[in-house]
Amino acid sequence: MTPRVLISDALSPAAVQIFKDRGIAVDFQPNLGKDQEKLAEMIGGFDGLAIRSATKVSAKILERAKNLKVIGRAGIGVDNVDIPAATARGIIVMNTPFGNSITTAEHAITLMLALARQIPAADTSTQAGKWEKNRFMGVEITGKTLGVIGCGNIGSIVADLAQGLKMKVIAFDPFLSPERALDLGIEKVELDDLFKRADFITLHTPLTDKTRNIVDTQSIAKMKHGVRIINCARGGLVDERALRAALDAGKVAGAAFDVFTTEPATENPLFQHPNVVCTPHLGAATTEAQENVALQIAEQMSDYLLRGAISNAVNFPSITAEEAPKLKPFVALAEKLGSFAGQLTETGIGKVRISYEGAVAQMNTKALTSAAVAGLLRPMLEDVNVVSAPLMAKERGIVVEETTREMAGDYDSLITVTVETARQTRWVSGTVFADGRPRIVNIKGIRMDAEFGPSMIYITNLDKPGFIGRFSSTLGEAGINIATFHVGREAPGGNAIALIEIDGELPDDVLAKVRALPQVQQAQPLRF
Repeated sequence: MTPRVLISDALSPAAVQIFKDRGIAVDFQPNLGKDQEKLAEMIGGFDGLAIRSATKVSAKILERAKNLKVIGRAGIGVDNVDIPAATARGIIVMNTPFGNSITTAEHAITLMLALARQIPAADTSTQAGKWEKNRFMGVEITGKTLGVIGCGNIGSIVADLAQGLKMKVIAFDPFLSPERALDLGIEKVELDDLFKRADFITLHTPLTDKTRNIVDTQSIAKMKHGVRIINCARGGLVDERALRAALDAGKVAGAAFDVFTTEPATENPLFQHPNVVCTPHLGAATTEAQENVALQIAEQMSDYLLRGAISNAVNFPSITAEEAPKLKPFVALAEKLGSFAGQLTETGIGKVRISYEGAVAQMNTKALTSAAVAGLLRPMLEDVNVVSAPLMAKERGIVVEETTREMAGDYDSLITVTVETARQTRWVSGTVFADGRPRIVNIKGIRMDAEFGPSMIYITNLDKPGFIGRFSSTLGEAGINIATFHVGREAPGGNAIALIEIDGELPDDVLAKVRALPQVQQAQPLRF
């Protein structure tokens, strides 16, 4: 049967033609995404749905999508798609993560130049016939220091463009290795150092719990007087009210924003300030970028519907249909092992080694390695997926090594993820038993047998009497239920570890109490 694709947002005619040339039936309705009721009525008859940002693919829409196999987002952001709901229904969600990179980087540079020379305000004044030449005194960017927060795909392009403008570039990115920084010709610094030294600061990092309000009152206080701030990445990276106060006080000389905490931004604390330049999320708005992502998503969806090939999927690795049943539990294991290591790693990662022993070594280890790297990077880079993870690791200079061995010792299959940073080496091993559920079986040489739970606590401590009782009492007094409790140790009285699954989240005040317990060396909440 001929696959059918519904296009509910504006895609270029060339993209529509790709589907048709590949023998796929297309229903092109570029304004359908704005009508949720009509979309719900129509979606049941299609195998694929191609969208941009206007279409909201909710769980209710997906309930009606009886035949849908793939959703293709022409662009990087998939906030308008209910990923868990799609995954639960076996629907692949694809995006085009790198099609907008150059365009977004150019927009950041454009805003920086407009801010430095007060172009928008000068244009408005001149066209009003005022000729206020002395009012708009700008600053040169040549020789100035640009601080780049987040030096991945877009950030590294911004750095390269800025160097072409004779700026000195410093960057903060926990995943940027010194070797990669050297290749880029930039200086890797800590965040506080960047705040102190930069004349201009541009943000190019995802919005995560760690990066939310990364620019706030405290960080602004560390900056140079007269600093200028540019945000073309994500709304929410900057505390907009704190920035407005700093602009009013003259601490910050200017700001240029393309993204806002609430969008569409019909009102915002930054609006109407004379030293602020704003654009309506135009980072990806060029003819070339829109065409590129449209063509890419048409090719990707066609390949999947006709041949079963999966690329740039945000909710599934690149594996064939024949491999999927056997690989699925090991993909989950690899990603969770990577996530375990990533959530415990605070410093820059230099190398990741993933070793496969036993039966798993004969499988599609490339997909498993991608899953492990995605799990490792996701705590800092939430929009990473199993396809883009290797490239994002490469951009940050992280060496990814893969080894296989036919024998697995005590287990039929064993996966070990080892992470090397400048400070330490951490490794964790896991397997899948006959029940199909992934387990951790070894952490840095200490044996244990623990399943992954949604909310867990990892503790390293000295093996002394009383720890388990004090810990349990601390959680009990806070009304937190312990689901499972797994312990291991090197030797009696030596280093020990505990991996505890709890019901619900661990509040910060309770975590502080746990960390203050005698013998506790480290306590870290984990989410899987």
